[in-house]
Amino acid sequence: MGVGVARPAGTGPLSETGRLFLHAVDVARAVFARPFQWREFVQQSWFVASVTIVPTALVSIPFGAVIALQLGSLTKQIGAQSFTGASSVLAIIQQASPLITALLIAGAGGSAICADLGARTIRDEIAAMETLGVSPIHRLVVPRVLAAMLVATLLNGVVSVVGVLGGYFFNVIMQGGTPGAYMASFNGLAQLPDLWIGEIKAVIFGFIAGVVAAHRGLNPAPGPKGVGDAVNQAVVISFMLLFLVNVVLTAIYLQLVPAKGM
Repeated sequence: MGVGVARPAGTGPLSETGRLFLHAVDVARAVFARPFQWREFVQQSWFVASVTIVPTALVSIPFGAVIALQLGSLTKQIGAQSFTGASSVLAIIQQASPLITALLIAGAGGSAICADLGARTIRDEIAAMETLGVSPIHRLVVPRVLAAMLVATLLNGVVSVVGVLGGYFFNVIMQGGTPGAYMASFNGLAQLPDLWIGEIKAVIFGFIAGVVAAHRGLNPAPGPKGVGDAVNQAVVISFMLLFLVNVVLTAIYLQLVPAKGM
């Protein structure tokens, strides 16, 4: 495997953006390299899941409640209570669920990945691997990025279920909504692509979070402080990219998939 860790001299925003893009390309190419690091992949998947599943589930409950309460109040003001179920569930599945998953994958899993790779870098373990002809991208980065993508996809399903149940509870129990109307409006407006776009977003967001975390972890400033700074930068950059990509994917989806009428 000939993919190494490039460290160009440029330090400007454009140079950093270019290095990040090239790093993503290297990771995508290295995914198909053999042998695949199955043991590392399983270990990293379990690790990322262990640090994100509980916070994700806990965050999804109030998030679903806020969406249900806000939309329930709004639809009541305009006399459209029958659309509360569809609006809240679609908002959770299409937007809230993949974003919650991505933010926690980037904030919890991504920061841990960045810190691990950053510590290896300042201890010269990455340089030693390159000297021995072992690609850090193939050996270390690819399993972590794929683990982030897998866990993001699975957590997206968990968040969707928990968020929808939370929204149902708060709308029906707290606001006096009708269970039948809640489900009927959802069945009337929702469609299968709404679920697929949430899963696609989760996969892409997991890839972005993993790539950014790995890139910053492999290129920290010298010393422990450099690793800490790299972790902070990885989280901030991931959040900015996730929101930007979410806008683009949502715009493309709304243009390509026609809305389903009642």
